[in-house]
Amino acid sequence: MTEIRRILCPIDRSDTSGHALEYGLMLARWYGASVTALEIVWITVPPVSASAQPALSPAQVEAFSDELKAFVSARDASGVDVTSQIGQGPVIASILQEAKALPADLIVLGTHGHTGVERFLLGSVAEKTLRKAPCPVLTIPPAASDAPSVPQPFQSILCAVDFSPASLEALQYALRLAEESGKRITLLHVFDWDVDRLMPEQFDAATHELREQHRVETVERLEALVSEEARTWCDVRVLTATGRPHEEVVLAAAGERADLIVIGAHGRRASDLLHVGSTTNQVVRHATCPVLTIRK
Repeated sequence: MTEIRRILCPIDRSDTSGHALEYGLMLARWYGASVTALEIVWITVPPVSASAQPALSPAQVEAFSDELKAFVSARDASGVDVTSQIGQGPVIASILQEAKALPADLIVLGTHGHTGVERFLLGSVAEKTLRKAPCPVLTIPPAASDAPSVPQPFQSILCAVDFSPASLEALQYALRLAEESGKRITLLHVFDWDVDRLMPEQFDAATHELREQHRVETVERLEALVSEEARTWCDVRVLTATGRPHEEVVLAAAGERADLIVIGAHGRRASDLLHVGSTTNQVVRHATCPVLTIRK
């Protein structure tokens, strides 16, 4: 069983972050985990000196804290150990610092929420959190359905597999989640082939034959990734698609009626950011269900 003991929910008090908090609370009840609702207040004005940064007064901290507690209390937090915390400083650094300090087993945050202080827009807070988080990150888009009122694991999971170390680690996590639900997991591999490129007629048939052979071999590789034991407690499906990876992942998730997409993300090196920007972040941008990102 997946071990989740501490969940960190960054909050900006938007409806979107409230939606994400409800998912965090639901999962906390299922796993018996605690939740830290963290709101970061960052005064973005020039400091009086290079070594000084404006800070909130005790009265301001108390006011922010009361408002955050009221925001959390508006959700059903019954049976969950919830801590409301106000942080000060750069938003990304503060979230990552708190995630390490807890340490968090899962970060749950909404995408496309906003306030006048800071924006949880993909491309700012959410995107940078995905790149640097020390634990899995569950992003909740505005289009995601409401969190189940009764605590439960995800029922239909789609896991994108490109056979990289990151995607294989994501698959193992997805299988543990599927074991808890006893329902369905779908493995998807996308061939990023240029299907629109014109080829000489004499090569066309041979190319199609080679691609079909590669597709069959890929299906066999995908099937081999799931043990016979896993197949006794969940329905395992294998799919392939051809096209832009992030588009095909989102389409497959809709077709499978997935309530969770699990995807791997590569490391923190600059050379990895292109992959994150072109696939993982694009899936998070366009998905209509929660997306769990596992970093390798």
